[in-house]
Amino acid sequence: MKRILLLAGTSEARALAARLAIEPGCDAVASLAGRTSAPMALALPTRVGGFGGVAGLQLYLEEQRITHVIDATHPFAAQMSANAQAACAALGLPMIAYAREPWRRAPGDDWIEVADSAAAVHALGAAPRRVFLTIGRQGVADFRAAPQHDYLLRVIEPPEAKDLPPNCKVFSARGPFAREDEVALMREKGVEMVVSKNSGGALTYAKIEAARQLGLPVVMIEPPPRAGVTLAHDLDAVMALLAS
Repeated sequence: MKRILLLAGTSEARALAARLAIEPGCDAVASLAGRTSAPMALALPTRVGGFGGVAGLQLYLEEQRITHVIDATHPFAAQMSANAQAACAALGLPMIAYAREPWRRAPGDDWIEVADSAAAVHALGAAPRRVFLTIGRQGVADFRAAPQHDYLLRVIEPPEAKDLPPNCKVFSARGPFAREDEVALMREKGVEMVVSKNSGGALTYAKIEAARQLGLPVVMIEPPPRAGVTLAHDLDAVMALLAS
């Protein structure tokens, strides 16, 4: 019997949880970071909250007799991924990173690729722009360094007011989004530039298609590298790795 910890938080993790729940020989539990107040339900018993760093996660893995760890967190959840990798290495446990394929530049895309949100702020330039921020809550505070821009921020959970740049309108929405709706939104709001994390997947790709259709530049924040882990990009590949 495999005792599996699924580090969740993505639509891919929900699909994987449903598969693990009915897979013979698998006894799985899911974990959510707890940053979203009303997360979508998973098909597995679910714990919510942090572990207390690498040491706390290592203790949890030992106490729960976990035999396999699957990291299906958001591509930008770098700290959790690093902690999981370190804890598994210390215990000699196999770990699979279930990561979406990042988006690739397509004909018509006007991307400025940057390493992080601080670099994205610089890429906006000095001239005032109407900027559509689609990066979630993390990193929003960096844009306070460029108060000349007029920001439209779309999030699932609103950030603290102190983290917002001065000219920023916030609205809440959860994907998936349709390309036609994204085009209409950007036209209505007079968007001149889009800032996005390259999170991959289909759930929010419509904003990239809309920017392409409208000829808008996109400041694309690239995901942190995942070195030294077994990587899978689809559910069947994860299950095959578990079986092996």
